[in-house]
Amino acid sequence: MKEGKNNFLVLVRHGQSEWNEKNLFTGWKNPTLTEQGVEEARKAGSKIKSINLDFDLHFTSELLRAQITGEIIQREIDQQIKTIKNIALNERDYGDLSGLNKDEARKKWGEKQVHLWRRSYDTPPPGGESLKDTSDRVIPYFKKTIKPELEMKKNILITAHGNSLRALIKNIEDITAADIVKLEIATGEPIIYSFSNNKFKKLDI
Repeated sequence: MKEGKNNFLVLVRHGQSEWNEKNLFTGWKNPTLTEQGVEEARKAGSKIKSINLDFDLHFTSELLRAQITGEIIQREIDQQIKTIKNIALNERDYGDLSGLNKDEARKKWGEKQVHLWRRSYDTPPPGGESLKDTSDRVIPYFKKTIKPELEMKKNILITAHGNSLRALIKNIEDITAADIVKLEIATGEPIIYSFSNNKFKKLDI
C-alpha cells in the first residue's frame, strides 16, 4: 500500500490492563495486560493485517501495557518493526488518584470533583496532569519526531494510551477542548489515518 501519494498512521490504545479490570486509576503506574487485553491486542493485529500495510516505525510509551500491545501486534502481522519508546507518549499522570478505585475516589472527593478531574480539559487532579498537560508533551514530540517520518512517506504504528491518543487525535482532527474530553477510545481498536499533502484522513476498516 505504499504506491501513490498516501501513507498511513495507525493508532492503537493498549489492550485491557490488570488495573483497567480492577477499575483503578492507572496513569504512570505499570501493570501488564490481562488475558482479555492480550486477546484485544491480537484482534487489533488481525484487523491491521487485513489492510496489508508494511510499517517502517513503531512508537510507544515507556509503559508495559502499551509496549506489549505493540509486540503482540507485530507478531500478528508478522513484521518486526523498529520500535522507539518515549515517555512523551505515556498515559496522563493521575497523581494522587493513581492506584485508587474510581468508586472509592468518588466517595473521598465527591462525584462532581472526580468528574471534573476526569473530564475537564485543563483541571488536573492533585499532583497529576490535565489532558491539556498531557497534550503539551504529546504534541511537541509528535511534531518533532513522528510527523517528519510521515512526511518522508513512512507508515507509522503508535501503541499508547487513552489520554495520550486523545491528545494526539485532538491535534490531528482539530477537535475542540470541549469535545475531545467526550471522545472514548476503545482498548485494542485500531484507528487509521491516511496522510497526504500535510492532511490526515480517517479511514474505516
